[in-house]
Amino acid sequence: MYKKILTVTTVLAAGLSPIASHAQKAAKVPAFDMSSIDKTASPCSDFDAFANNNWKKNNPIPGTDSRWGAFNILDKENKEVRLKGIILGIVGKSGFKKGSEEQQIADFYKSFLDTVTIAKRGITPLERQLRMIDGVQSLSEWAIVTGEMQKYGVSTVAGFGVEADLKNSKINALYEGQDGLSLGERSYYDRTDESTEKVRAEFVLHVDKMFALAGFKDANPGKTILDFENKVAKLQLTNVELRDPVKTYNKAAFGELKQLMPDFDWSTFATVQGIKSDSVIIQNREYLQGLNKLLKETSLETLKTYSRWQLLTRFAGFLSKPLDDENFRFFATVMRGTKAQRSRIDRAIRSTDGTMGMPLGKLFAKQYFPESSKQKVSEMIENVRTVYGERVDQLTWMSPETKKMAHKKLAAFTYKIGYPDQWKDYSSINIEPGKLVENVIAAALYKHEENVAKIGKAVDKKEWMMTPQTVNAYYNPLNNEIVFPAGILQPPFFNPDADDAINYGGIIAVIGHEFSHGFDDQGSQFDAEGNLQNWWTEEDRKNFDALSGKYINYFNDIEVLPGFKVNGALTIGENIADLGGLTLAYYALKKSLEGKPEPKLIDGYNWKQRFFLGWAQVWHANITEAALRNQIQTDPHSPARERINGPMPHLKEFSDAWGCKPGDKMVLPEGQRIVIW
Repeated sequence: MYKKILTVTTVLAAGLSPIASHAQKAAKVPAFDMSSIDKTASPCSDFDAFANNNWKKNNPIPGTDSRWGAFNILDKENKEVRLKGIILGIVGKSGFKKGSEEQQIADFYKSFLDTVTIAKRGITPLERQLRMIDGVQSLSEWAIVTGEMQKYGVSTVAGFGVEADLKNSKINALYEGQDGLSLGERSYYDRTDESTEKVRAEFVLHVDKMFALAGFKDANPGKTILDFENKVAKLQLTNVELRDPVKTYNKAAFGELKQLMPDFDWSTFATVQGIKSDSVIIQNREYLQGLNKLLKETSLETLKTYSRWQLLTRFAGFLSKPLDDENFRFFATVMRGTKAQRSRIDRAIRSTDGTMGMPLGKLFAKQYFPESSKQKVSEMIENVRTVYGERVDQLTWMSPETKKMAHKKLAAFTYKIGYPDQWKDYSSINIEPGKLVENVIAAALYKHEENVAKIGKAVDKKEWMMTPQTVNAYYNPLNNEIVFPAGILQPPFFNPDADDAINYGGIIAVIGHEFSHGFDDQGSQFDAEGNLQNWWTEEDRKNFDALSGKYINYFNDIEVLPGFKVNGALTIGENIADLGGLTLAYYALKKSLEGKPEPKLIDGYNWKQRFFLGWAQVWHANITEAALRNQIQTDPHSPARERINGPMPHLKEFSDAWGCKPGDKMVLPEGQRIVIW
């Protein structure tokens, strides 16, 4: 619920580059491709343009993507080579034991490729759920149906989740939160600019077409859904407000849900999901009160239309081609500017990875991530920890009392590298050939039942929130841990053949980024044990909030498209982490060079310059305008260009490295530079 994720993309995956197999070494990857540099641009005016313009020209966005950068390229290489090889190697064999990873992966993959059966079955895999919706005669019965469908990922206006208790992080608790907006975020419902109004108009047409393709007879479903979701959106917290862990932590007896929403059958809604809990952590009491009034005023026919829609949109990508194509047209093309679907085989690989990620990850880790790599990354993490401690000691805005607590939290940081030490038993997931929708439901039910069983139980500190093949990393404040899957430990993040400066600007800055999340606007509110608890003096907290506020305002002024500026409040956590990660990595590199001869120039650039080139290489990317608009409204990460250029004016180390002068765009006056960590 509150874990911090590094990237701005959907789940990506790739393997560690030093090996193609345990026996065959992978080809060397250049530390930094000098052909990416555009020497007609000045690093002191636009560092992204200088470092990446030629790369952008030579790497247009493929029709199957809405953005194209380092993460996407690693994703493509991994899925179309490593994961594909694993899956096809399995599919080519037979005789697997029922419930084995091999049987589950092979049969899921085959079921996705079996388009003949998918077309023949049409909408029938959802008939049971549709009959349930049709039979709803009261708001209480609607609660039963929506509760049942939530078990396998069908959204409604509110839902349950399971996470460690923010104020008692050793025990798992039940959470309740807002949900149910098809467009993903409240701003899509209340912005009045032309592009957003066009999205809403297209959404109405999309729903109408989906209902027609499915054979549903609801009158004007698109307008009905948009009108209803508009009303729901007005009651919800914004994505900025949702960042406040104090405001959204409201622990209460389970019965308080009934008091807030007396006309909604919470007991049955929970029981049908297998949930038993005396307490619940409510995200927003006012939302539930407003929702109760809205549901009472809304006709049952509208609620049934809404539930049909949520069911249909949840499974559209697993149904017949007309539904699948229309689902892609709206959510990929209209919302993100993606022009073409991937091939069915590529989608089968990605769907298998997305649905059966951990069983597939077990096979991936065994083949592509050697145990020796863990030691190297562990050493990197400890280097960053040491430098972070030194940076804390040098802070002028923090008192000795708070510094002592910061050191305590820093010392308590734990980390996971590569893949889980212990694998769960996934054999109970019933995967069958020719039953794609049922297979998706089976995997979702496994995860749901796993989560429900955690309520009130001790948190498993060994559990992973990402699969080993994921190109990503995260910080979890409730465990006070950073996690680096095998997928991110390869070029351009970590390149064993590169000079230290490039690697420090890549993987070390990423490690520093995740460390800094422990001390960003959210993470800084959690103590060394992972509990939501203030460990700051009042004055130090004011100082931190003042610095964060200035950084919010700085990003608020950056316009990425006409009428669309970076949301500084939404992105502040990631922006602090980027600034902190760069600072930590730079000084870790500088520390590693103490007592050694000055490194030689490489390709005409010194180690300081190559450090920043390493950062620019990690985030180089092209993106469609539609995807950029979507990111600005929904994503807590700044766009890639702003992740490269945004921190640089605040780093004297950058202007010194490139010989920038006062007045250059990449330079801020000393008094305007923001130094947090």
